[in-house]
Amino acid sequence: MTIERVLAPLAAALPGLEALYVDLHRHPELGFAETRTAAELARRLADDGYEVHMGVGRTGVVGVLRNGEGPAVMLRADIDALPVEEKTGLPYASTARAVDAAGNDVPVMHACGHDMHATWLSGAASLLGAARDSWSGTLVVVFQPGEEAAGGAAGMVADGLFDLAGRPDVVFGQHLAPGPAGWVLTRPGVVMAASDTLRITLHGRGGHGSRPETTVDPVVMAASVVLKLQTVVSRGVAATDPAVVTVGSLHAGSVANVIADDAVLEVNTRAFDGAVLLRLREAIERIVNAEAEAAGAPKPPTIELLSSYPVTFNDEQAADGLTEVFRGHFGPERVMPAPLVTGSEDFGEFGSAAGVPSVFWFVGGLDAQEVITAMTEGRFERDIPSNHSPRFAPILDPTLRAGVETLVVAALSRLSHPGVG
Repeated sequence: MTIERVLAPLAAALPGLEALYVDLHRHPELGFAETRTAAELARRLADDGYEVHMGVGRTGVVGVLRNGEGPAVMLRADIDALPVEEKTGLPYASTARAVDAAGNDVPVMHACGHDMHATWLSGAASLLGAARDSWSGTLVVVFQPGEEAAGGAAGMVADGLFDLAGRPDVVFGQHLAPGPAGWVLTRPGVVMAASDTLRITLHGRGGHGSRPETTVDPVVMAASVVLKLQTVVSRGVAATDPAVVTVGSLHAGSVANVIADDAVLEVNTRAFDGAVLLRLREAIERIVNAEAEAAGAPKPPTIELLSSYPVTFNDEQAADGLTEVFRGHFGPERVMPAPLVTGSEDFGEFGSAAGVPSVFWFVGGLDAQEVITAMTEGRFERDIPSNHSPRFAPILDPTLRAGVETLVVAALSRLSHPGVG
């Protein structure tokens, strides 16, 4: 069959893919600074016969393989890392540091698995490129920058992605998950949450700590805001609508005896419905403005939208069809329903911009026995490191193989197979 023919060289390719993964893991780069990563991935695409475009959406890479008449399939992987200090203890652990967008020197780690995503896609692109006699159509390979801070997918679209590669008929993507290695998790419809991140500056009037009556204390204002924000979900959102409001950062002042002028909060909201997310933002703005007025602030708060992710939505027909294809290839025991994920992704921007179906799924990457035992004993959340943890470390076998296979199988489910048995 076509799938077996295309995947036949995978076993021999795995050592090279493992070397690529280790290299990317050792040399992580923050969003829109993925120059080394992009250059290596582009080089490999060129070696595999792809038409290569670099610098799309700043540091994105696009590979196009036009192979006769047939559908156009787009495969996407994100490539940026996080400002996290690695604590995995791996022999190839990252010790990299970089300057972030705010000018801070930070440690850098592939704590979300984007190094695995890039390796999977590079491996799938190579196998499909070497097997052009087994399919026809157009394959578009997208290595996307800047997913963690949002804007990477939209930036590639705005920079002419579809002008360069043409408009695909379907978009596929996947994510490493803290599940049993080699398992594939799929879900039709809503799969990941929409999310907004706000920076709120509360403007006070600073002064000496001994004379608070001459000031408008932004720390007290911020403390009141943080507590009031805890009522947004519990009293402002229906119990049937999952939602999250998190104050992840609060900064004010520098010494104990000086009342600062300002306090800065960064607030993250999540929901599975865009209308609910809008209600969260409106409630936050109402509370913040009311607290500032009640405190006698000299001016209204400044509220900035730092990032926004849409709901990740899988076309139901396409997702159900792909799930059946995965079951046929991997066996039903390895293809499981994915839970709703409160994390967020900008993958959906591609399908929305192109006006075509998109499907996003998950591939497990941790020791299966450890994960299953932890779930059975009710300690999964406590003992199993998840994405963004400094201890998140996928095992390479069978994770590498499974992720390459899923992309190849997904692509071949849509590409034409003229005269191939």
